[in-house]
Amino acid sequence: MKKQVVFIGGGDSYTNYEDYIRALENAPLRNPTGKKTARWTDTLRADLGDNYELYMIAMPNTDNAVYNEWKVWFEKHFEHLRDDVILVGWSLGGMFLAKYLAENPPTFRLGGLFLLAAPCGAYDDGSGNDCGSFRFDPKILGPALGSGEGIIIMQSEDDFVVDPKHGRLYKEMLPKAELVMFKDKNHFLVEEFREFVGRVKGVG
Repeated sequence: MKKQVVFIGGGDSYTNYEDYIRALENAPLRNPTGKKTARWTDTLRADLGDNYELYMIAMPNTDNAVYNEWKVWFEKHFEHLRDDVILVGWSLGGMFLAKYLAENPPTFRLGGLFLLAAPCGAYDDGSGNDCGSFRFDPKILGPALGSGEGIIIMQSEDDFVVDPKHGRLYKEMLPKAELVMFKDKNHFLVEEFREFVGRVKGVG
């Protein structure tokens, strides 16, 4: 039977709607000509290969995400998930998974959890993008997730979006989790991420 991998990407979230409107007013146009920048997520399904069943969940309202909306959408996928599923959260997606699993015991057995460049507890980029309803007290992680065994935290020292201190805070709260630090992969906005693919294939 194929191993299942669930991937949840990032997004922005604002406590104050006015901050969101200002962010829209000040944001540059995204890809107005339709020319796409290559990312490792584009080839993830092929890179994992035929032995894996990949769910790349497109979460609602990623420009101003709301935790409860993501929770509803995530849970709609549960009927398709089996024991030993590998969960992967990138950026806000990782923060979402950390909070969700800390507050909601999963109905399936986890095969592994990857947190990629994920804010831990709180975040604020200075423009009002503060992760809004996704924020949580990092101290809830340990009681719910135990020592963190089976959790892999990935962060890069040159991340210009999420400070590397967030990765280290996850490690502090989950001492048996593995912290993998890179020097030059920024916010994992890279074309290839073979190290991640290899680690997923090494689970189980």
